[in-house]
Amino acid sequence: MKKYKKGDEVSYTLGVFPTIELLKTRPEIVKRVIVHDSIEQNRGYEPIVTLCEQHHIEIEVHNQTINKLSPKGNCFAIAVFDIYEAPVSSLQHVVLVNPMDMGNMGTIMRTMLGFGYKDLVVIRPAVDIYDPKVVRASMGAIFKLNVQYYDSYEDYALEYPQLVKYPFMLDGAKKIQDIECVDDYALIFGNESSGLDSTFSKVGQSVFIPHSQEIDSLNLSMAIGIGLFHFSSGKF
Repeated sequence: MKKYKKGDEVSYTLGVFPTIELLKTRPEIVKRVIVHDSIEQNRGYEPIVTLCEQHHIEIEVHNQTINKLSPKGNCFAIAVFDIYEAPVSSLQHVVLVNPMDMGNMGTIMRTMLGFGYKDLVVIRPAVDIYDPKVVRASMGAIFKLNVQYYDSYEDYALEYPQLVKYPFMLDGAKKIQDIECVDDYALIFGNESSGLDSTFSKVGQSVFIPHSQEIDSLNLSMAIGIGLFHFSSGKF
């Protein structure tokens, strides 16, 4: 095994929990599972063995590979999987324009799943969702989401003209608490450092999340969490 590079045909999980989530959710894309010889002390070992036996997936014990791909020394299992496509399938989207932070991306995926959202649109240039750092940060949530890339926001908007668009901006026209939810919509968020450019003020209904003047803005994953909480009202 070599370390992952963007454009590779396979990637891998890092850790017991995301490995189990992959085996539960998309076993058909798993090529093999590699474990550390000390994994038997981990409570996740038995579920991994059970799932691998159920789906006829090979388990290899190979400390050297584990240490090479996860040098921090706190990884006991790696699942090698084929890169796959999972286009969005509903009419409630989270749209990220040029996201670049791997940790944020993983956290956003896990947050989406927590609020019942499974369709993520990513506008390039953007982080590679199949990088093992993203997979690990998502704690395996990535395998339960549909993620679709577009080369531009315009390409995406042309494909989904029926959705009500809600761009989240610091100078948005309406407070989030004043927005009444509709059935089919897209929640649009910008880059971690620059946000959405001014052209998005003309896209749909721009929204802002009010906060104190002690800070200039919210972290992207925090803003998305607040947005999803508001728009998922009544789901749970």
